[in-house]
Amino acid sequence: MAATLCSAFQEIAVRDPDAVALQSFDTGLTVTWADYARRVRLIAGGLAALGVRGGDTVALMLSNRPEFHLCDTAAVHLGAVPFSLYNSSSPEQIAHILRDAGAAVVITERQYAQRVAAAGVPGIKLVCVDGEVPDASTLDELEALDPGDFDFDAAWRAVGPADLLTIIYTSGTTGRPKGVELTHANLLAEVAAVDALAGLRADDETLSYLPAAHIADRLASHYVQLLYGTRITCLADLKRLGEALVAVRPTYLGTVPRVLEKMRAGVEEALLGAPALRRKVFRAAARSRGPVRALADRVVLASVRARLGLDRTRWIMSGAAPLPVPVLTYFLDLGVRVSEVYGLSETCGVSTLNPPDAIRPGTVGRALDGVQLRLEDDGELLIRGPIVTRGYRGDAAATAAAFDGDWLRTGDVATLDDDGYVRIVGRKKELIINAAGKNMAPTAIEAAVATRCPYIGAITVIGDRRPYNVALIVLDAEAVAAGLARDPSLDPAAEVARAVEEGNATLARIEQIKRYAILPGTWAPGGEELTPTLKLRRMAIAAKYAAEIEALYTA
Repeated sequence: MAATLCSAFQEIAVRDPDAVALQSFDTGLTVTWADYARRVRLIAGGLAALGVRGGDTVALMLSNRPEFHLCDTAAVHLGAVPFSLYNSSSPEQIAHILRDAGAAVVITERQYAQRVAAAGVPGIKLVCVDGEVPDASTLDELEALDPGDFDFDAAWRAVGPADLLTIIYTSGTTGRPKGVELTHANLLAEVAAVDALAGLRADDETLSYLPAAHIADRLASHYVQLLYGTRITCLADLKRLGEALVAVRPTYLGTVPRVLEKMRAGVEEALLGAPALRRKVFRAAARSRGPVRALADRVVLASVRARLGLDRTRWIMSGAAPLPVPVLTYFLDLGVRVSEVYGLSETCGVSTLNPPDAIRPGTVGRALDGVQLRLEDDGELLIRGPIVTRGYRGDAAATAAAFDGDWLRTGDVATLDDDGYVRIVGRKKELIINAAGKNMAPTAIEAAVATRCPYIGAITVIGDRRPYNVALIVLDAEAVAAGLARDPSLDPAAEVARAVEEGNATLARIEQIKRYAILPGTWAPGGEELTPTLKLRRMAIAAKYAAEIEALYTA
């Protein structure tokens, strides 16, 4: 394998220069490998003309579009450090991260340019990839800049494995985001280890639709492509994901549980409108095993996978949040191999992975090659290996607190079985310890309810130092609208009540939700209640809805 992602890209780009490397599902733009290599050289020269040098940082605030890959790869070839801002970021959040990273150039698009400008960071040079905005260069103008005596080949050849590749800013569930520094060596080790367990191919095709500010999309689409030469279709409009999956038919996919939950709900919604016999045949086919499985798969399940756009998909990697076991087994029964993984930004996104041919529901798989795991006396999982970050940007105190020697403290409580499979109990700081001293994982309780009702958009369980557990629930407006269109008599509140009752039946009495409230409105990614990666901001929720929570305990 190449020593850096620069050298890997240079080798990949000449293999089949006329093949499509990047395409936009939204606009139809296509970029061949020859175009990719040519434009990387031009954009790198333009950045050099703006004064960007090795070690400098370059901020990207872009939707999922080919220009992200072009600009990120160009910056990497300079030895610079490109990183992404969440597109939901406020001007204040943008200002903090730009100052923390020390970026002097921001590459963005028209819909975000005003917010970047409102951040008010002095000296920022703005580049807009999709047209003209005030006080900014266009991407065409950047590519046309004369870089003077800049030597592109010398620049990328000077990049070494220990050099910084990117900074991933944490989603800030417990405070201001921290900048996780990842090197070329980190990502090379990560992709090679994922390949060893899951299998990657040069002719693979995938979708890029998750935020590039999160390590999940950078790993699953961008970095895998630079090392293997895969084809990426970029999707900016997440509402068109179902349509895009059918059109692209990806051979592998990186995703998050919420996407799989919605896909399952879509299948179930379609079944509700189907004749009873068809529903019965589908259920029987999904449950079939042994000699009849092959026939059931060919006659029934293959068509369902095709309608989902998953008929070519060898495996799906699900991470960033716990995947409820019923959702996982639903897809396994459909014949779709979903590998739940576990990792942090600090471990390049994946540190354990369920091998697609040896998936164990309820676990997050085994450690990647070269990765070591250790459990503390209190159950906290520690990790070390070549995928672990060297630390947080400009924050020696946070870096020191995160490590025990060369072991990274994950903050997650886990168990480890005799075969090396890991089960995540929950976040150490999020475990509920009720008034009687009983420890509980809120995520398991939340999943027990949420998986039983497609109309639940988010649920958070409260019970720390309390006599019993309560929950705040918000509805999924799109799912409710679809349900009402199918059945005008639908009562979402009654469906939630049923889900709470059924979920409680699977839980120990001390874990059960005694009371709950359905809140008006929705919780948007990147808002007060959810991070951009759909993690609950539990402290913020507890503060914002303190009155509603107290009412549940005093009613």
